Amino acid sequence: MESFVTDAINLKSYNLSESDKIMVMYSRDRGLIRGVAKGVKKPKSKLGARMDLLVANKLMLHKGRNLDTISQAEAFNTFNATRRNMDKIFYSMYVTEVVNNFGVEDDPCSATIFDLLYETLSAISKAEDKIHIMNTVLKFQLKMMRVSGFSLELDKCLCCGKPIENENMYFSGYFGGVVCFECNHKYNLSDVMHYKLRDYLSALANTELDDTSEYEEKATEKVCCVCFELLKSYINSHSAKKFRSTEILQEVG
Repeated sequence: MESFVTDAINLKSYNLSESDKIMVMYSRDRGLIRGVAKGVKKPKSKLGARMDLLVANKLMLHKGRNLDTISQAEAFNTFNATRRNMDKIFYSMYVTEVVNNFGVEDDPCSATIFDLLYETLSAISKAEDKIHIMNTVLKFQLKMMRVSGFSLELDKCLCCGKPIENENMYFSGYFGGVVCFECNHKYNLSDVMHYKLRDYLSALANTELDDTSEYEEKATEKVCCVCFELLKSYINSHSAKKFRSTEILQEVG
């Protein structure tokens, strides 16, 4: 039976039988993969906690006709600090759901997306406060959509193409960018974006996860939440699947 080895992060799981689960994972080499974890719900399972959500494993899988079978798993990061903080848990759930919704099998961008997801989960786990968590998530949202081919246009009006500098504008998640005040009579958008908020998002889009821009140092939790909601609506409008983690966030918030 053909087998392969890959690094993968657990995104979701489904019960298959009394003792087995189907694991949905994002792998560095093959993009989105699904595998059966046989006997994982038994007390003495050799896979055990390695099949918990938000765990990064080095896996060996045997190829199957419909589903692969996970034969070995060695955890190399359980993001342990995340499990002691509700904000970290919920925002980690959100980023994994984004990857699950936009990831595909045999993804040509699998290494880039895997590294982005892994670095995001690591940064969330190490974050000292909610603002740090949310700055990390905002960077992830912007970078994940760029990799997926849905980059935001934040510098020019989507309608007339005029550069928007030190003036307010309208934001459209559906159209994927900003519209100037003059052109908005065609769209009747309601989300007004201050140009400093746009500058903040532009800075985040061009800052690595392990770096900190001057905008991040000045950001408040309210600013982070406003930007998260804008980007969430943008991502939702381009996703074929419904998001469930954000519903939980709203209920808890």
